[in-house]
Amino acid sequence: MARGRRIGVVGAGPAGILAALEAAHLGARVLLFDTNPMIGRKLLVTGNGRCNISNVHATAAAYHCADARFLEMAFRRFGHPETVERLRELGILIYATPDGWCYPLSESAAAVADLFAAALELAGVEIRLKTKITALRPRGDGFTLEAGGPGQTYEVDRVVVATGGKAHPALGSKGEFFAVLEALGHTVLPIRPALVPLVADMRRLHKLQGVRLDAGLTLWEGERRLGHDVGNLLFTSTGLSGPAAMNLSYLVSARPHAPLTATIDLLAIHREALFALVACKRHEPWPLSALLGAVWPQKVPPVVLQLADLPAQVRMTELTDDALNRLFDLAGHIEVPIKGTRGFEQAQLSTGGVPVTEVHPETMASRIVPGLHLAGELLDVHGPCGGYNLQFAFTSGALAGRGAAGD
Repeated sequence: MARGRRIGVVGAGPAGILAALEAAHLGARVLLFDTNPMIGRKLLVTGNGRCNISNVHATAAAYHCADARFLEMAFRRFGHPETVERLRELGILIYATPDGWCYPLSESAAAVADLFAAALELAGVEIRLKTKITALRPRGDGFTLEAGGPGQTYEVDRVVVATGGKAHPALGSKGEFFAVLEALGHTVLPIRPALVPLVADMRRLHKLQGVRLDAGLTLWEGERRLGHDVGNLLFTSTGLSGPAAMNLSYLVSARPHAPLTATIDLLAIHREALFALVACKRHEPWPLSALLGAVWPQKVPPVVLQLADLPAQVRMTELTDDALNRLFDLAGHIEVPIKGTRGFEQAQLSTGGVPVTEVHPETMASRIVPGLHLAGELLDVHGPCGGYNLQFAFTSGALAGRGAAGD
């Protein structure tokens, strides 16, 4: 197996860390490289510092990639249950929220990074920080890794590349290694922002700036429905954010010049509850805004009433059935012109990169370059907000490390 085999892991994010640990666990001598002054730097910003580390519902069906069977095979070997158990062995204890989002008990991404650092040290992994690998050259039955400085070369038997995409470039993820992979013969699909806020024309809804609520969001290109999501939605001065918007952002960034529209359904979660309340108070002089305030934040009812051309203080007894139905219909279909997305600086993830059809799902081994394994965000796989993408990083990293250390 891996006794004496020397493995280079390029990138010390979640995928690279787990690749290094799994390879070392199987007896390989592992060199782990990263341009940052610390490991897991991008991990520190996940979950707003709480580290949304996985999701109970992370199965192949939740992701987008060129081949769903690839993910099915990968998750069968190292999915959410295996990840939770492996992390527990490393001292990272996890709990799940009612909707399946998983966090460490510490609710601290920094604590998770510290535990990973300790685990790497105990596993005997040699870590080279502030080291940028600029070239990867096949050499006989191994590889030569070249770093930025003169004479900085490393001879290894196999390589795991987990350098990430282009999201959060300030944290070292700039996508520069894609050119190296392309030179080796891999396809590199266009890299675009994903899980990123949408830029939209908010003039009609400017008074909702700062409002956060659960709602439905549907993206349209003309009359063609591109995607739909229900979740937390945040109104900003420049557009829409929160998981409901960010989960659809990959569809927007892939169509930079298309005429796109989003429809907001403010009743997606509480439609039945609000209808029942209004029916109960239908013939009493209740202010409609007060009843709407039972399910929406304070800023929302006045805006919806204005959009429906109704007085701000209109009472239930003053409303016709047609006016009430018109208001409800509008609240479920508020149109917003979409202009694009924010840039990589605000993206949690990027799409594009190496298609999964060029990688073996059991080992993440390249089908193009023998001895090369790819993991994490540089593969063209993405899931929604909620720990799904960290789960894929752990899955692909673990399989890549095991594959590199195996026969």
